[in-house]
Amino acid sequence: MVRKMFSAALVAATALATTAALADYKPLDGDPKEINFGIISTESTVNLKEQWIPLMEDMEKALGMKVNPFFAPDYAGIIEGMRFGKVHVAWFGNKSGMEAVDRAGGEVFVQTSKADGTQGYYSHIITNVANKDINELKDLFKCDKSLNFGIGDPNSTSGFLVPSYYVFAKNGIDPKKCFKTVRNANHETNLMATANMQVDAAANNSEQIGRSQIKAPDAAAKIKVIWTSPLIPSDPMVYRKDMSKELKSKIKAFFLGYGRLGDTERAKQVLAHISDGQGFFMESNNTQLYPIRQLALFKDKLKIEGSEGASEAEKKEKISAIDKQLADLDILVAHQ
Repeated sequence: MVRKMFSAALVAATALATTAALADYKPLDGDPKEINFGIISTESTVNLKEQWIPLMEDMEKALGMKVNPFFAPDYAGIIEGMRFGKVHVAWFGNKSGMEAVDRAGGEVFVQTSKADGTQGYYSHIITNVANKDINELKDLFKCDKSLNFGIGDPNSTSGFLVPSYYVFAKNGIDPKKCFKTVRNANHETNLMATANMQVDAAANNSEQIGRSQIKAPDAAAKIKVIWTSPLIPSDPMVYRKDMSKELKSKIKAFFLGYGRLGDTERAKQVLAHISDGQGFFMESNNTQLYPIRQLALFKDKLKIEGSEGASEAEKKEKISAIDKQLADLDILVAHQ
């Protein structure tokens, strides 16, 4: 009976992405001759190249294939790159990883970890230490259009999805109606804007704050955290699922062996300079996205409940559908 319930939930949860999965992502015409490695735009391209290209160079040697860095001005550019076969492997956050799985033929195969072996990070709301009027979330919620707020890329987990749900949706706050301006930017830009008092508060995360303490300590010293989220799963690495099993196995073996096999000291140094300091890559798959799917559905549910344009019957129908999806995901999460 439990097995039947699990199978039914798996089918139903798979259907969560059916519409998106049927989007016309371009099938690969056999394995690529060169690997294009996508990196989401959490900070400037110059900084991202400094962090990731050494790993790509090692990957190139291990695979015996050229590995090309692929950057875009926003997260959507990497998702679309994978969708049209221009990106074969990519580092994503969980929200953008979910989009890549649903819309771009992606598949999670490993996830990151910290140098001490822990997995996960936190979303934060930050302000400037000199701002004595903002010390907790309720200080942001006067909603008199006097404050400027910095939020993340729409496909960012910690910069957008998590604060959108926990900070705004759960408190019945519409940022566009509450603040004077709401500006989308990457984590680095939002941190610097807060440090320079160009925004009054902003969404950010523990990894960017940790990296800034190393790379821009003067700016980091001007940051005050006023809210911290629950733990967010570590970032997924995603590859195109329609590459051959042989090539996917080689790629996965490289990541799982990196820092564990071969020139471990070099690999550990490379990992230490990524983000706020990474550890080994860990085994993972698409199931790590279940909590993010739940979060996105909860956010949609709260939005529907608070909407004014729809009739009560329409709301009830939409909420019932979301509740069914959430129940299916609950079963899947319980069997992880």
